[in-house]
Formats: sequence, C-alpha cells, structure tokens
Amino acid sequence: MLTKYVSWRICALVLPLLACLSGAPARAAEQAGPNYDDHIKPILRQYCFKCHGDDKQEADLNVQAYTSLMRGAGSGKVVEAGRSSQSVLFQAITNADADARMPPNSPPLPKEKVELIRQWIDSGLRESAGSKSLAKGSAFDFTPADTAADKPAGSPAMPQELPDVAVPEVKRPLAVLNLDASRWAPLVAVAALEHVRLIDTTSENEIARLAFPEGEPHVIRFSRNGAVLMVAGGRPVELGRVVLFDVRTGKRLAEIGDEIDAVLAADLSPDQRLVALGGSGRKVKIYSTADGALRYTIVKHTDWITAVAFSPDGTRLATADRAGVIHLWDAQTGGILLNLLEHKAAVHALDWRPDAKLLASAGEDGRIVWWNTADGFPAINKANAHPPHRPAGVYGTVPNGVLAVRFDADGNLVSSGRDGIVRLWATDGNEKKSFRIDSGIPISNATVYDKSSVVVGDSLGNVRFWNPN
Repeated sequence: MLTKYVSWRICALVLPLLACLSGAPARAAEQAGPNYDDHIKPILRQYCFKCHGDDKQEADLNVQAYTSLMRGAGSGKVVEAGRSSQSVLFQAITNADADARMPPNSPPLPKEKVELIRQWIDSGLRESAGSKSLAKGSAFDFTPADTAADKPAGSPAMPQELPDVAVPEVKRPLAVLNLDASRWAPLVAVAALEHVRLIDTTSENEIARLAFPEGEPHVIRFSRNGAVLMVAGGRPVELGRVVLFDVRTGKRLAEIGDEIDAVLAADLSPDQRLVALGGSGRKVKIYSTADGALRYTIVKHTDWITAVAFSPDGTRLATADRAGVIHLWDAQTGGILLNLLEHKAAVHALDWRPDAKLLASAGEDGRIVWWNTADGFPAINKANAHPPHRPAGVYGTVPNGVLAVRFDADGNLVSSGRDGIVRLWATDGNEKKSFRIDSGIPISNATVYDKSSVVVGDSLGNVRFWNPN
C-alpha cells in the first residue's frame, strides 16, 4: 500500500510536468552548479510552459517562474535542496518502475537531462549564477584534524559509551561486505545491515554499534589517526551516501554525496579533506569534507566503479572498475597520471603499500598485481593467486576470484579468495602462510594494529581472527 501511495503521489504532483520533457541536450553548468535561469528554465520553456506555465497549470504546478516552481504543487514541494534522492521530481524521472517513471509510455529521459536536474537540486536549487545555494550542506559538524595523517597524541580513539542502536531482524546475517582495523587501537569496524559493529580485538567481543540507516555498508575505513570512521553504501537503485563518524562518541560528523544508487567504492584522503566515491554511475566523484561541495568528477571509466584508494601521502588517487581497468590520478586536480592495464575481469580491491611505492590490486580473474606506481608496470604479478578446487563432477570454469587485498604495516599483503583461503604474502610476493575458513567465502580482511592477528569477514556474516605469526 505504501508503494502504491508513493507512486500515486508522484503522479499527482509532478509526472504531468515531466511528461513534456524530451531530449534537449543539457548545457554545461558552471563549477558552482547549474542554476534555474541559465540551465533549467530554458528546458522548461521549450517543453513545459504550455502545460505548466502562467496560462495553464496541470497538477496545480507552474514552472514559468522560479518562485512558483519552488512553491511546488497543491500537495507540496517537488524539489528538496541538496537532496535529489528525496525530491519527488527526481524520483519521478529515475523510478525503476516503467509505469511510474516519467515521461509516461516513453523511454527514460536522456541521461544528460537527468544529470542536469540532479546537479541543480544537489547544488542547492540556485536561481541565478549569483544566487546562494539553498542546501544546508552535506558536512555539518566536521573539521579535519591538523594531525589527521599522523599517530594521535595521547590515547588512541576507542568508543566511549556510545548510544544503543536497534538492529533490524533478519533471517540470516548480511555478508561482511567490508571491515577495517584502526592503525593505533584494538578496534575493528565491521559491516552489518543498517549498522556497523565495533569489535575489541583484544577480547574479540562487540563493544558498540553505529547506526547506518542508509542501508548496506559497502566500504569501511578508519582515518589514518583512527579518530574518524568512514562508512559508505546505501540501498540499490535508491540511495547512496558516505558518512563520517566520530569514533569516540559515535556522532555523525558529515554526510557526503546523494547518489541514486548505493556507493560501492569510497575512500577518505589522509588529511581528511577529500572523499572519493563511485558506483554504478561509472563516475568517480571527489567531494570536500569542509562543505560537502563536489570538487571534481572523473568520467574516464566505462563500467561500474568497484574500488578507489588515496595514496598514503594523499597526492594520488587510484580507481578501478568492473571491466578490470585501473587508473591513477592526481588527487588534487583529477589529472590522469597512469593507466594500469593487466586485469581481465572486475577489480574487487585496491590498497597502497605504506610507502606508496606499490599499489596492490585484486580481481575476479584470480590475479593479484603489485604495481610500481612510478612507471605503471607490474612489479609482481600473481596470475592464479587463489587457484580453485574443482569439486567432483563439476566441469567448465571454476571461479577463482580474489575478493580482498590489504597491506599490513610491514608491507606484507593479505588476500582473500573464492577458494575459501586467506593468504599472507611476503614483500617479495612469495606466500608465507595461509588459512582456510570452514564455511562461507572470505570477502574482506584487515590486520589489527599490533599485527597479532588478521581479521576476516565472510559471506555468512562471520568475523574470524587468524594469527599468521
């Protein structure tokens, strides 16, 4: 009933308006974002004023003036500044249900038109080039620490009496899509449905939770000083966002991005000033954490973004996609530096060695590559790092993908594969030790701060501790 009500409300408010929008190409917006006078009104004038102008207002909606569009229809507002995913207008043109999506009985609106409308809403519904944004801003209580990339002075951050978090009832736990360990404290953050589990690595017990009502956490990363936790994810074909938490208090410090699909890849720069995110939209977006503003967008990838990672010194950004392509960029300008081409299938993970001289990548093709980031050539190349076991009676290709790779503080690499094995690789690329989990598939891992154990998350929602020493 609720779904039917929402669909009916969209139809009643804004679908008649959007029915008249067709494929006029969007003009490039200024860096501050599109505005009504220069970018939106010309489209509405050409396609919509006849039904939604001063002479006629279908659905009680007049878009011929900025003030009347902001007022909305008789049933309420049709746009919400800074929140395209929560704006009825945007929901209408991106609805997955073809019967509810606008224009009716027609193909979806051209991507450039959808993107222009999204940018206008997310950048704050500016009326003209000189107008201020109406958006409150994504970041609402966050200031990067002066020593963000350094070891913290005093005691490292640990949760201190965080409020209780109610968790949804599920038939089975969510797979541990991602996890991370603090560099300085006995603390691991683990992805779970609509929340993040905080586990003390000394006792191996859960000690607190962080609410993530956005949905599934796909990426979890501690800041380099361990005081901030980045959680990125969302709900498929509905919402995607990056949230920054204060580790000690559990307080939300910033909300970055407003995607129409879950964020699949994200990272926080070492100085805590930038967030990079990507997903099914095939673009990598880099935001400022100071005000939530979009700094620049990378559009070179041709498939879903599956991994992004800032270098330890913050000067470079590595990005990877579902087609197996990896690019290296200048983190401040977005200028291309290197193309890293070796994988033949989706790249699942990227991680930088602490000295930033090597970048590790892992893919569905079963390959792990240690890239020399100075020249873009593989320093070490393991073509079959997790060879699969072929069960009796099974023929054809057996999946042997590598799902996660993480460097430890000494430059050793930990990998997890579809073969059910977690492997520890020495700095020369030779295998040192391995560990097979008894059920499920290991899909995420991290090394705890004192290197006493490796934490592994699996497809069944289990968290395991393995001592590789």
